[in-house]
Amino acid sequence: MTVRLLLVDDDDLVRTGLKMILDSDADLDVVGEAANGVEALDMIDALNPDVILMDIQMPEMDGIEATRRISEKFPDDEGPRVLVLTTFEQDEYVFQALRAGASGFLLKRTPADDLIAGIKIVAEGDSLLSPSVTRRLINEFANTSISPAGADTSGKLDSLTAREMEVLQLVSKGLSNQEIADEFVLSEGTIKTHVKRILAKLEVRDRTQAVIFAYNAGIILPDAGTPDADSQ
Repeated sequence: MTVRLLLVDDDDLVRTGLKMILDSDADLDVVGEAANGVEALDMIDALNPDVILMDIQMPEMDGIEATRRISEKFPDDEGPRVLVLTTFEQDEYVFQALRAGASGFLLKRTPADDLIAGIKIVAEGDSLLSPSVTRRLINEFANTSISPAGADTSGKLDSLTAREMEVLQLVSKGLSNQEIADEFVLSEGTIKTHVKRILAKLEVRDRTQAVIFAYNAGIILPDAGTPDADSQ
């Protein structure tokens, strides 16, 4: 299946370079380019992209606001997934973008093969969150007004099976499906099924949002990304 891509960046050279890299893969199809969030939002319905490669800092409308509006427009996980572009110096923007609904992030200096692989991961419904980024994301939540034990979390958590709760805890540590499968000595396909059921029961669109849910529910803590031992 070909992945349809929309490139959003205010730098013409960056878009040109990205397009050259992505067009080299037969499974990727760059269907459009936009110079800011406003243009991107105007193009989505006509182009129907699977993944939007989104810059953060742009004129008129930045990538964070555009990502938020895309998430609001497609609340039921039927729309495109957003993969933001960033640098190490922009952590605060990364966290904002993830909370806005982005499925992950890549650095602009990411090697071509990793860029292509990352896009395909996001297109398949997964998220690009390494353990280190997950821990930083949780710590960022701890320093904001977001508080654990949200009002509407308990009922959804109760709907999870014991194994699904275990999988959610490992997802919240930033482990991939294969790493979780190795942990439980199960197939990756089985873990994918568990993850899909977890997302459906929690009513979240991807693993990033599941991490946010887990923090709000108080089952993971800052600095470790691990379950709250006192609540077990």
